[in-house]
Amino acid sequence: MTDALTILGLESSCDDTGAAVVRQAGGARPEILSNVVAGQGALHAAFGGVVPEIAARAHVEKLDHCVERALHEAGLRLREVDAIAVTAGPGLIGGVLAGVMCAKGLAAAAVKPLVGVNHLAGHALTPRLTDALPFPYLMLLVSGGHCQFLVVRAPDRFERLGGTIDDAPGEAFDKTAKLLGLPQPGGPSVEQAAARGDPARFAFPRPLLDRAGCDMSFSGLKTALLRARDGLVAAQGGLTEGDRADLCAGFQAAVCDVLAEKTRRALARAGTPALAVAGGVAANGAVRAALEEAAAGVRFIAPPAALCTDNAAMIAWAGLEAYRAGRVDDMGLPARPRWPLDAASRPMLGGGKRGAKA
Repeated sequence: MTDALTILGLESSCDDTGAAVVRQAGGARPEILSNVVAGQGALHAAFGGVVPEIAARAHVEKLDHCVERALHEAGLRLREVDAIAVTAGPGLIGGVLAGVMCAKGLAAAAVKPLVGVNHLAGHALTPRLTDALPFPYLMLLVSGGHCQFLVVRAPDRFERLGGTIDDAPGEAFDKTAKLLGLPQPGGPSVEQAAARGDPARFAFPRPLLDRAGCDMSFSGLKTALLRARDGLVAAQGGLTEGDRADLCAGFQAAVCDVLAEKTRRALARAGTPALAVAGGVAANGAVRAALEEAAAGVRFIAPPAALCTDNAAMIAWAGLEAYRAGRVDDMGLPARPRWPLDAASRPMLGGGKRGAKA
């Protein structure tokens, strides 16, 4: 294995099809040579959320085009990459399977090593790609399907300190947008509406702040917003734009308060010199500001918004770290709908045949 590594990464865990090329020469800062993302927003807009079957079919149609474009933008041919990394889970199984099968085909055709990557590890390791953040550090992974505090000790060593016991914040943002008739994806829609609203108009709860530890809950907050909405509709026959803005502002403020307080607790417990945040919700400006304030006294890292949402550059980088450590997979690499980063901790969500969600 040479010191200089060039990795092609593929991402297809939800509704964004991605391909990217990342290179690192020895101990130098890594370079993102290309990062192609093909969104599916228009395909799912009429359904108020992501339809797994539609997403899977779109990945099948777009993956090879994304790979071709990523290699073209990087100025490389497939034979010139050192390995192929792919999201092998967790995620919507149809999309994950599409990516894994595409990666296997490319690896077999080009006779290249295959590296399966945990999608969550891609998010958790992004600060090392963007800011060369050394181990260990505290990571708040806050996305559409996950929310957890992790002490990142190595590319394959993660210790979970806490997380959501029900809805993730991103899921709550999406459901809030749906309840208020705002377009999907819900996170940006709620953030835009909240910027025009009064966060103090509605007294929304701050769940689990009265409970010790780093666990969080957002399902009750979503229910409180539903009741406030229904109360307005019953009293005045509908919602005004001002009502929507105030509801969004109050909801977003509550999420920020919960995340900020739980972050302070996680930092005190972890004792690490840095806090990093990643995942789609980390692109929210109010959330970032609240977390940066909570992290006073330690280094705070928030990658660019484009690298917080799902992308293949983070998968290529996580694959590069794994490959440099000597880990490769064979053609038996499975596609996993669930794949906790900290398998040693008690599952927080789910179980059964598919395993723990987190």
